[in-house]
Amino acid sequence: MSLKCGIVGLPNVGKSTLFNAITQAGAESANYPFCTIEPNVGVVTVPDNRLDKLTELVVPKKTVPTTFEFVDIAGLVKGASRGEGLGNKFLSHIREVDAIAQVVRCFIDDDITHVAGKVDPLNDIEVINLELVLADLESLERRQERLSSKLKSQDKQAKMEYQLIQRILDEALTQGKPARSISFTDEEMKLVRFFHLLTIKPIIYITNVGENDLIDLEENVFFQQVKSLAALENATVVPVSAKLESEIAELQGDEKQLFLEELGLEESGLDKLIRASYELLGLRTYFTAGVQEVRAWTVTADTKAPQAAGVIHTDFERGFIRAEVVSYQDLVTSGSMVQAKERGKVRLEGKEYVVQDGDIMHFRFNV
Repeated sequence: MSLKCGIVGLPNVGKSTLFNAITQAGAESANYPFCTIEPNVGVVTVPDNRLDKLTELVVPKKTVPTTFEFVDIAGLVKGASRGEGLGNKFLSHIREVDAIAQVVRCFIDDDITHVAGKVDPLNDIEVINLELVLADLESLERRQERLSSKLKSQDKQAKMEYQLIQRILDEALTQGKPARSISFTDEEMKLVRFFHLLTIKPIIYITNVGENDLIDLEENVFFQQVKSLAALENATVVPVSAKLESEIAELQGDEKQLFLEELGLEESGLDKLIRASYELLGLRTYFTAGVQEVRAWTVTADTKAPQAAGVIHTDFERGFIRAEVVSYQDLVTSGSMVQAKERGKVRLEGKEYVVQDGDIMHFRFNV
């Protein structure tokens, strides 16, 4: 399953520094706008302590975590929706991701130029959100114009689309609000997805703070401003220090953990970001566990057993018969798969079973 979260922000807010820390992919980072032209894609492993515990129980030959993709999209500037900077190209890159992680500068550093001349996170957020709103506004108005000719022929589908577009325009975009601020029915969402709107995508605000601010975020006025705004939007905020994360990314295993403990942190900001992005898209993890391999797999919420099997191989879905399922907690409590079966904790589930986060599954199939 290939779902992507796009990292966006104004130039010089720490996007590429953060991306480098996430993926250690070496995206160019420099103190001037547009140093990132083509989007860099980085694949990261999703931190999950359950995988370590399963490895300890099963002792497999190898352990494979599930992964998630981040895309570093070049800095937007005011006027991007009208083609300013490299606007149209950047907007098309955002259109291709499933969620948006907006990096907001919440630190002061005279050596790093801010594109607007001063640090003002709320203004930065407004600039980017407005550009996305304007891009959607133009896109929907063009679509509505094309649909208008079909209304005369009493085309029911065209009428439904036209009215839905008008609602999005009236209730959100013309007021400067994102389309995601509207509550849609399941049927409406099926249509909305065909509009390929930028502002329908779920969003996380990443507040890039100074190294010392992580211990006491209450003292960072900029962070508090973003936190208050996010609360109004029901959005997630993840505080990180991109500079610090780039140092942490170079450390391994126990060395990394000791460094975090010295800083008084339970986990890195990047681990929090990866997990928050994963949850933002409504993703779930199930496991397969055997002596050859313990592995984590990604599915979306409400995925049924045959489709979950298809993530491993299409033959598994095509020939699906049953799934042997045990919850992670039941397996750990039992101590082994054999004991879990003896305690009646392993169930046989059919085609309508909805996979739960943390399920350990073994699929029976016949092709």
